[in-house]
Amino acid sequence: MTSAVVVPNWNGRAELAECLDSLRAQTVAAELVVVDNGSHDGSVEMLRAAYPDVTVLQQPVNLGFAGGVNVGLRYALHRGHEYVALLNNDAVVEPSWLEELIAVMAADARLGMVASKFVTIDGRRLDSTGECYSIWGLPFPRGRDEEDLDAYDDALEIFGASGGSTLYRAAMLRDVGLFDEDFFAYFEDVDLSWRAQLKGWPARLAPRAVAYHRIGATSGRMPGFTTHQTLKNLGWVVVKNVPAGLLPVIAPRVLLATTITFVRAVLRGQGATALRAVVIAVGKTPRKLRQRRKIQRGRRVDAAAVRSWLTWDLPPGATNLRRLRAAVLTPRRLGQRENGKRIT
Repeated sequence: MTSAVVVPNWNGRAELAECLDSLRAQTVAAELVVVDNGSHDGSVEMLRAAYPDVTVLQQPVNLGFAGGVNVGLRYALHRGHEYVALLNNDAVVEPSWLEELIAVMAADARLGMVASKFVTIDGRRLDSTGECYSIWGLPFPRGRDEEDLDAYDDALEIFGASGGSTLYRAAMLRDVGLFDEDFFAYFEDVDLSWRAQLKGWPARLAPRAVAYHRIGATSGRMPGFTTHQTLKNLGWVVVKNVPAGLLPVIAPRVLLATTITFVRAVLRGQGATALRAVVIAVGKTPRKLRQRRKIQRGRRVDAAAVRSWLTWDLPPGATNLRRLRAAVLTPRRLGQRENGKRIT
């Protein structure tokens, strides 16, 4: 049983050394792989000099999170590793992080991915304990910003896992495929979680596998990046993965949510960024529809299972949508249920 840890890097020299030092201190051995996405801050030179034990896959341009990670995943699969973990370059991990992830994965052959407990770098708040997916077409990290770090210590099955700190089974990746490189960054891990679940590869949390994360350390260097990627990618997740029976529930809601995001971007002076994202999203939708046909034909789970993965409410942080809902819907409508699920 062998494993690799893949770390994507783009101009992250300031954070990368601490990340790799924490991986060197793991209680189980693994091949450490850094995929450098065309950095120009001396990252590669630092790696060559200080980390000769780390495999460096240097790329000439920035392939984004999805493209960069895929380079590392292909390398790990070619090397024959049974498990491949991903870790953000702006994260550090506890010494038992990988051991705990592997223990949970090895205990259940059905699992395709195992998520770690992601905590803010200061250790005060949760960042993620697995990913959830709302009927509004909005993914969100379970437990984000909560201060009770022990609130999610149950090793239960979850909808999906953040690509920033997760272990993947090589057999699942060979069956389902790698990240969709059209996404570049943001929601590519949600897309992969959907595809894995639809093919019968569930995800689980390993609560004792702890990583600490500097939230937004990379994307914060690029103004408008989050807006662009959100508007471009969010609808693709729905187009590719949501079964036909759930489209009437999810599609109108995600359209409303993205419209609000677009309007807010325009009001912030990011109208050109938002418009470019929409043009790209629409232009590549025919490709996503072709991918959808393949994904839905290969589905191995029934509709009841799909419905059970979803969160039948708005994400906790969707403040603007909650205000809009409260202004439009009556209290009676807010309490209506469909098949035992709250539709809000």
